[in-house]
Amino acid sequence: MRGKESGLARILLAEAQVSLTERYLPRVLACLRMLPEKEIWWRPNAASNSIGNLVLHLSGNVRQWIVSGLGGVPDRRNRDIEFSERGPVPRQALIGLLDKTVGEACKVLRRLRSADLARYYRIQGFRVTGMVAVSHVIEHFGYHTGQIIFMTKMKRSKDLGFTRLPGEKRKKKPVGKTP
Repeated sequence: MRGKESGLARILLAEAQVSLTERYLPRVLACLRMLPEKEIWWRPNAASNSIGNLVLHLSGNVRQWIVSGLGGVPDRRNRDIEFSERGPVPRQALIGLLDKTVGEACKVLRRLRSADLARYYRIQGFRVTGMVAVSHVIEHFGYHTGQIIFMTKMKRSKDLGFTRLPGEKRKKKPVGKTP
C-alpha cells in the first residue's frame, strides 16, 4: 500500500476515535449526569425516544457496526429492545454500557489498516466498505448526540456550555451589578 493511502487511513481512524471519545461521548455522559433518572426516560411524545433509548441505541449501533462488523465479534444486537425499553435502566448502567462500547470500538479502530477500510463487509444487511462503516458510526453518533443535547437543554432550560469557538472565552456575569 502506498504511504499516502496508509497515512489517510491513519488520519481517518484517529479522527473517528477523537470524535467518539473527545467530542460525542463526553457530552452524552454529561447530559446523563445532569438529569434525574426519571428525565433520562422522559419522552416528548409517543413517537419519540427517550435519552435512555438513544443511549441504548448508540451502544447497539457502535457494537454492531464497529465491534462486530469490523472487529469480528459475534453480532447479538436486538435493535427493537433499544427502542422498546421504558426504563428506568439506572444512569450508571447506561454510562458504563456506552463507555465500554466506545472503548471496545476504539480498540478495533486502532488495529484497522488501509486494506480493512477498503474491504467490503456485510453489516446490518448492508454491503459496505470499512470506510463507510466507520463514517456511518461517526455520523450516526453525532446525530443522536445532538438529539440528547437538545432534550437535555429542554429539561434544564439552559445552555450546557459544550460549544466554544477556538479562542472564545466564556462570558462572565458581573457579580453584584444590575444592568
